[in-house]
Amino acid sequence: MLKLYLHESAHSTPQTLIPLHKPFLSGTKRNVASSFAFSQKNNSLSTKNIRVLRRGPTGVKAVLTTTTAAGKSTSVKAVITVLQTVGGALTHLELSPLDYIADVFGKTLLVELLAAELDPKSGQEKPTITSYAHKIGTDDNETYYETVFEIPENFGEFGAVAIENEHHKEMFVKNIVFDGFSNGSIDVTCNSWIHSKFDNPEKRVFFSNKSYLPSQTPSGLKRYREKELKTLRGDGQGERKTSDRIYDYDVYNDLGDPDSDDDLARPVLGGAEHPYPRRCRTGRPRTKKDPLSESRSSNVYVPRDEAFSEVKQMTFSAKTLYSVLHALIPSVQTSIVDSDLGFPHFTAIDTLFNEGFLLPDIPTTGFLGNIIPRLVRFMSDTGDKFSWVRDAEFARQTLAGVNPCCIKLVTEWPLKSKLDPEVYGPAESAITMELALKQKKLFVLDYHDVFLPYVNKVRELKGTTLYGSRTLFFLTPSGTLRPLAIELTRPPVDGKPQWKQVFQPCWDPTGIWLWRLAKAHVLAHDSGYHQLVSHWLRTHCCTEPYIIATNRQLSAMHPIYRLLHPHLRYTMEINALARQFLINANGIIESAFAPGKYSTELSSVAYDQLWQFDLEALPADLISRGMAVEDPNAPHGLKLTIEDYPYASDGLLLWDAIKQWVTDYVTYYYPEASLVQTDPELQAWWTEIRTVGHGDKKDEPWWPELKTTDDLIGILTTIIWVVSGHHAAQALAQ
Repeated sequence: MLKLYLHESAHSTPQTLIPLHKPFLSGTKRNVASSFAFSQKNNSLSTKNIRVLRRGPTGVKAVLTTTTAAGKSTSVKAVITVLQTVGGALTHLELSPLDYIADVFGKTLLVELLAAELDPKSGQEKPTITSYAHKIGTDDNETYYETVFEIPENFGEFGAVAIENEHHKEMFVKNIVFDGFSNGSIDVTCNSWIHSKFDNPEKRVFFSNKSYLPSQTPSGLKRYREKELKTLRGDGQGERKTSDRIYDYDVYNDLGDPDSDDDLARPVLGGAEHPYPRRCRTGRPRTKKDPLSESRSSNVYVPRDEAFSEVKQMTFSAKTLYSVLHALIPSVQTSIVDSDLGFPHFTAIDTLFNEGFLLPDIPTTGFLGNIIPRLVRFMSDTGDKFSWVRDAEFARQTLAGVNPCCIKLVTEWPLKSKLDPEVYGPAESAITMELALKQKKLFVLDYHDVFLPYVNKVRELKGTTLYGSRTLFFLTPSGTLRPLAIELTRPPVDGKPQWKQVFQPCWDPTGIWLWRLAKAHVLAHDSGYHQLVSHWLRTHCCTEPYIIATNRQLSAMHPIYRLLHPHLRYTMEINALARQFLINANGIIESAFAPGKYSTELSSVAYDQLWQFDLEALPADLISRGMAVEDPNAPHGLKLTIEDYPYASDGLLLWDAIKQWVTDYVTYYYPEASLVQTDPELQAWWTEIRTVGHGDKKDEPWWPELKTTDDLIGILTTIIWVVSGHHAAQALAQ
């Protein structure tokens, strides 16, 4: 493996640290940072002058020059901003004696400057310039370190900086600001954890904020660009450590826990039997009972820079959610008159919210102790508890409720299943042409083919049931939907034929309640599909391969990496927490949704049957569902089938804004299509997403090609839309 070698510059100036008095241990402000005095030895100094140098094509040159016996050099000051973090290296009370001594003697960070270009005479990399940064003060939650470099005139353009953390603990470096260059200060954005040299001797390299396509990489940085990508890819071996920054692929084989209980075993998701996107590899050992499953642990690895910042950690905590719901759900269960019967009548539900119930003892105080009563009280303050039984509200929620992206126009009649009739019974729907009255404005909410394969399995679970469902709606002249019919279906089982029945709005007492119960089943299906497919699968699970490929194949200095990074950050950490607490065996999802232990497996069916990358684009999604048609004269080039459709009308505004921004960005860096085709990092990125990250669908014909700037604009707009606009519609709906 290539290593960075430390080169001492003949023109670098040694520094001698002389502590004049005791330093402040904490509370030091930047304006009292003179706790230390520094004396620089430079006997070769003769004169100083200001020389303005022309800005080069790949960076900036220094302005302040110092004439020495050995030639001219430039003094450049660097200030490194490090965030103080709970449990990190800069929690003052947690500094080890050795780390404290390192701070006292000004050897916290070793900083190394890398030249952008090779030496034109030798064709070799120019010697790097190194210096130790010393602490100069703190301000709120930031600590500042400073160093000065004497840069020889022949060093040329600044290209990158390498950092070695001399502490025994990691630290989070926000940025490095260089002063002394002709174009003013240079701000190198880091926003990254720097491992201790005692954990990993390799220095961290940060490139300048200027973006380069691979073919445009300055000659002196090519080796560093390739080496950094090699580091991020890893070798696919061993168990990952918390400090690792390695991105690799694996299947979803860590949701079950067969070693604890046979009933907690879960199938591997990913592969021919259960197609699924890939997740980040952790390398944990396999379980004893199932060699295909990975053992679980209290902390799930994600690459170090994917972990939450502390601000994000305070606003999102799956562990808190887990504790809340696991305290709340048993309380609800014990409040029911008969646990086998469930709620005996609707009045029992009213009593639950009106009179409340005793919560079990919770071993957590503070925030958690307060959130559960608020959660229950919020549910009791939501207004009319029975608004959902009204047909108008039931229909409205299909367009403006928590899951507005499943309804579609009926374009073929009769409605037919695509499942094997030999296994699941006749394919034709029981909703007849006479019932539909040959209306031209019919819409359907179809949860038939996704749920039906699991109906018999779920019915074997205690206390639950399941159907496949279809709900037919009619668009009234006023532009609102009205439900016409609900079909519930059970496949053949134990020698019994397929059962299906259609329920309609009616006026007799028995029919009214059968209609309401049918709607309750549909709402349960819709709620489960919303979380398992529209939210988890589409915006989290299917996104993880984009993140892995982006870090493995696109350099941090690649413009497309810099475009995508803000949109993808933190998703992997959320996904890891979801595997740990939410979608795992006997987790929140399995405890709360009708499919029970088959919940996540059911999302694999949806991925197999329904997920297409090209249809993740909002306009293509709306057109495919018959919710819009192309119309060059309409806003956004689409005419909505239902005008009052907030997900579509609001979403298209965001889609157009995202696409315009992406278009301007991409055409700046790729003015010619040939640049797209000849960009090896970009092509490797898209190939890996299709053939590895979504490898179970690698042979599908609908994958977009990546040959032109328009191809790239479409791909990037789709990815950004899914993780921003579409995700907001799903997550905020909760």
